[in-house]
Order: sequence, then C-alpha cells, then structure tokens
Amino acid sequence: MTTHTHEPTIILIAGHWLGAWAWDEVVEHLAAANPNQRTISLTLPGLDQGDRERASRTLDDQATAITQAMSQAAASVEQPVVIAAHSGANAPVSLVLDQCPELVKRVVWIDSGPVASGSVFAPDMPQELAELPLPPFDVLTQQASIEGLSSHALERFRARAVPEPGPVLRQPVKLTNDARLQVPTTMVCCSISSTQLMELANAGHPMFAEVANLLHRDFIDLPTGHWPMWSRPEDLAQIISHAARSSMS
Repeated sequence: MTTHTHEPTIILIAGHWLGAWAWDEVVEHLAAANPNQRTISLTLPGLDQGDRERASRTLDDQATAITQAMSQAAASVEQPVVIAAHSGANAPVSLVLDQCPELVKRVVWIDSGPVASGSVFAPDMPQELAELPLPPFDVLTQQASIEGLSSHALERFRARAVPEPGPVLRQPVKLTNDARLQVPTTMVCCSISSTQLMELANAGHPMFAEVANLLHRDFIDLPTGHWPMWSRPEDLAQIISHAARSSMS
C-alpha cells in the first residue's frame, strides 16, 4: 500500500505587478530550512513582460495557470498543495478555491484574503485603459505600506514591475462553491493587524467580509509593510513552511 508522507508542494503567487521573481528570497529561505521542500513560484498570465498579448489576459487565464501549476505538482485529493497568495493574487486564487477546493490543503493569505462573489478590483477603470502601471511610490503609499523596504528593494520593484492587465482589474469574480470556505486558511497580517482585520470582516467591509465566512482559519501577525517577501523574507518563509507542515495528513 502506498502512503503519502511527502510535504505538500507550496505554490507561491505574488500580487499586482509582480512575477515569480518576487519570491526569490523566500524560496532561498525555504530551501535552506528544508532542502526537500518543493516550491513553485508563478508568474501569472499578464505579468510576463515578454508576452505580446499580456494586456489582454484575464482572471480566468490566471486561474487556469494556477490549476496547471497544481497539475504540474501532481495535486490530488490524497496529496493536495499549499497555496501562498499575496495581495492582488486573491482574485484568481479565490477562483481556484471555488473550482477545486479538494486539491488545496491550505491557503496562506499574505496581507490579503479571499474575495466574495461579485467582487471587482477596479470597477471604475475605463474600458479604454489597457493596463495599470505601478504608480509612483508617493501615490502607492496612500494605498499600501512600504514599511521595511530598502532603497534597493524599491529600485528593484520599480525596475521589474509589469503593468497589471486591464481585464484582470475589471473582471467580476464569480463564485458558486461554498466548499471553498472549508479549505484551512492562514491569514498573515502585515500592514494591518489580525484584530483590525477581524473588526473589518465582522463589520462587512467589502475587502474583508469573506474572511468572516471561513470555517477553519488561523491568524499570524507579521508587522511590516505590504510586501513582506522583501521586508521580512526569512520570517515569512518560516510561517509558510510551518503552515505547509501543519497541513500534512
């Protein structure tokens, strides 16, 4: 009889403007802690600078890419994967959890969280606007904290950021499978605390309301800015690694 003793594959998905490269330091720490840990860092469709059709990619394209990565990891009911999702990766990951919750052992939301059905990231974004570039940092900081980021990290962010496709930002998220709410969840709270997050969730804040519906959730406070993969990569790697181990059958 075959037994499943391997740790689950960890699939790392960064938020808007970012590709697989955003996880480099976290991957190094994960490998140092456990050389046998398998990780897959994704660059979602629309965030590959070399893709000539990049600006037309959709949330559905991104969800498909995640499920393909799960297939690459041989995800199954017996050996599901762990997904670590940062920031704006929440929409495509929510779609995947809706489509195949049985293939995900745990989801780790990093300064992020599940979205509710009908959510649209930028409903007022004009149709003629093909994409959204990374804004100037003085504008970005009005929306998200850059606490803990060195000048080098900011320079790399600016140099490597890829504009977010308009269709991704305008597409409503359609969810129908309540089984997604049963997937064990770890909320890594960085730019806002777990206490603040739950206050917003319980108040029905549109960005956090779905958190209140999760059936199995843990909260970990990691005080820093919105990009902990750069400001606290070793600590974040430890949290993700622990979440993956705690997910083992």
